Amino acid sequence: MKTVNLAVLAGDGIGPEIMNQAQSVLRCLKKAGVIDIQIQEALVGGVSIRDSGTAITNSTLDMVKAADAVLFGAVGDYSFDHLPQSQRPEIAILKLRKELELFANIRPIIIFNELVSNSNLKEEVLKDVDFIIVRELTGDIYFGEPRGEKIVKGVRYGFNTMTYSEPEIERIAKVGFKLAEARKKKVTSVDKANVLETMQVWRDVVSRVSESFKDIELQHMYVDNAAMQLISSPAQFDVIVTGNIFGDILSDQASMITGSIGLLPSASLNESLFGLYEPIHGSAPDIAYKNKANPIAMILSTAMMFRHSFERSDLADLIEKAVRLTLEKRVGTLDICKGDWKEIGTDEMGNEVCKELNKLC
Repeated sequence: MKTVNLAVLAGDGIGPEIMNQAQSVLRCLKKAGVIDIQIQEALVGGVSIRDSGTAITNSTLDMVKAADAVLFGAVGDYSFDHLPQSQRPEIAILKLRKELELFANIRPIIIFNELVSNSNLKEEVLKDVDFIIVRELTGDIYFGEPRGEKIVKGVRYGFNTMTYSEPEIERIAKVGFKLAEARKKKVTSVDKANVLETMQVWRDVVSRVSESFKDIELQHMYVDNAAMQLISSPAQFDVIVTGNIFGDILSDQASMITGSIGLLPSASLNESLFGLYEPIHGSAPDIAYKNKANPIAMILSTAMMFRHSFERSDLADLIEKAVRLTLEKRVGTLDICKGDWKEIGTDEMGNEVCKELNKLC
């Protein structure tokens, strides 16, 4: 059995708590004899700034580059908000995306039947909701140059540049079309081509790429309309492909369709399918170290790791089924508990998932 080398970066806030539960899942699988995993851990984010003065050290980057995949918790610490953007904890994840060329962020939006009542949307609207948001991750306004601040005649200005090249758009579009081939064969490309030249280039390139995928339906949609459609008719979507900033916003909006941001995983991949796997939520410092955080998104991110980087869909399926069986018992953390559900903590939630996983293994 091949040994998998995994880099674990728990980060700030609730990161260590939810990462502990992901590692419990990995230990269950290892004990069952279905995987052999070696884990290396390092500090990242605010805890790394306190330890070494930087959000991510060169030695941590080297460790990550030598690994087969990365499990990432969360970064963010309000106590560093006074620092320039380039020195804050969040720069760690941006640097990882850039250094590892993690250009494709995949975020599945799936409704758990047991949690339909948690959503603010009506049950009939949620029927058959199952789509993926594919977000370009290394370009757009987050990385475009020039950027910064200036003072002109005593007035302070901030400026950022939205920019995309044709090759950047082509490769993310291909990811979306290839995913759609194994799903419902529909891609919705989200842009703002009516007012942004960058997005007109986006639309033109996606249209050109679609010519190589004749069996896939392509729909173009402006981002403001997409935001409305996600609420009014989310079941219409299969694969949404969009840029960095629009994907950032839409994926968080879409998370509330499911009832909690604590449920949704993500994968950030490069062209060789090396991946960084993380929940879409942040560090949530207000509930950190209180045993209240929902570990499901972190656990499901671990499942995505097996599916996309290690080609072990069998193990991904086991983890996802264990999560569903746990939810069927109507137990959960504070964010998903309603009605007659029993509220349990982070550790207990992880334990329940592992109980079900042990049965399945």
